[in-house]
Amino acid sequence: MFTGLSAFPLTPMQDDAVDEAAFACLVERLAASDVDSIAVLGSTGSYAYLSPVERRRVVQLAAANTGSKPLIVGVGALRTSEVLANVRAAEDSAAAGILLAPVSYQALTDGDVYGLFRDVTDATDLPVIIYDNPGTTHFTFSTELYGQIAALPGIVSIKIPPVTAAAAAGRVSAVRAVIPDHVTIGISGDAAAADGLNAGCDAWYSAVAGTLPEPALAILRAAREGRPHDAAAESARLAPLWELFAEHGSLRVIAAVAEHLGFAPRNCLPRPLRGLDAEDRRRVAGVVDALGFTAG
Repeated sequence: MFTGLSAFPLTPMQDDAVDEAAFACLVERLAASDVDSIAVLGSTGSYAYLSPVERRRVVQLAAANTGSKPLIVGVGALRTSEVLANVRAAEDSAAAGILLAPVSYQALTDGDVYGLFRDVTDATDLPVIIYDNPGTTHFTFSTELYGQIAALPGIVSIKIPPVTAAAAAGRVSAVRAVIPDHVTIGISGDAAAADGLNAGCDAWYSAVAGTLPEPALAILRAAREGRPHDAAAESARLAPLWELFAEHGSLRVIAAVAEHLGFAPRNCLPRPLRGLDAEDRRRVAGVVDALGFTAG
């Protein structure tokens, strides 16, 4: 289950509230696609900006629209008690697994993070994915800490940060050496996905797939079928999109893509986040149109 392509949709906002219709449509599109799972309330889903009530509602909406696709729910929050409340919401909606990032205001120690994962795995039977996203959490997992947490019961996967092509094989091997055989390794950072998959990652936890699953599936299939050059070529085709990600971050660009295609209302990010300016929106529209993506 914690292999293949996991698609992370936006949580579109309108008038400072979740746009339930737009969110449900995004999830329905993914349920009808060939993605392997749907992961809501990740960074692309703006989980940190939503209230507990909003988060519970998003999970309910997702569960009602995922069809047969496994549902993964992001549960990260500042306090362990809040994390556990989010876990209960995931359990109530029959989620297939949870995604846990060590969210903080004060800097966290390795002991803090290990304790968080121990508390969560003690409290639930749901499978747990370690969410390593130093760009947002400002916490960096060591390889040793991966091994310590992966040994806890219930840990099933690690979402690792992007790796360069030159370093990918070594990084995957180093992580594999310290984790149990049943724990999968998933790459994040869409521009690096082909390199990670070609180096042996089991999964791709993807922001772009939450809105544009088809090109992500093309990369994944090539890597799965032992065609690394084709996987790299499919990723290279998306280079203009990856360049925009590097300039503005994936969230703002994916929001602009979804808005351009009519999947989300204008200015769909939660304030204080603001979308791209008019010129960059035109650039996004040009890339999307040139690559042949449509609302169909």
